Amino acid sequence: MVVSEITLYNVLKNKLGETEAQSVVEGIKQTVREEFENKKDILLTKQDKVELIEKMNSDKQDILKWLFGFWITILLMFISNVIIKR
Repeated sequence: MVVSEITLYNVLKNKLGETEAQSVVEGIKQTVREEFENKKDILLTKQDKVELIEKMNSDKQDILKWLFGFWITILLMFISNVIIKR
């Protein structure tokens, strides 16, 4: 048992009795365990965070490449339009 469980058990034992206190503590432990299992899949681990940051950096580089290509194309179109009008 963890210290918090022992403390809770001792407080409840004085008020409810030994078996009832044990039942309440076990019930709380089971509820917490179930809640953790439900949320475990959506928690972010360090490895998940590293992978996410790497993906974001990769995506950022791809966006910058596309923007550079877009503006070069627009600049070339503008220059060719000026040259053709002369």
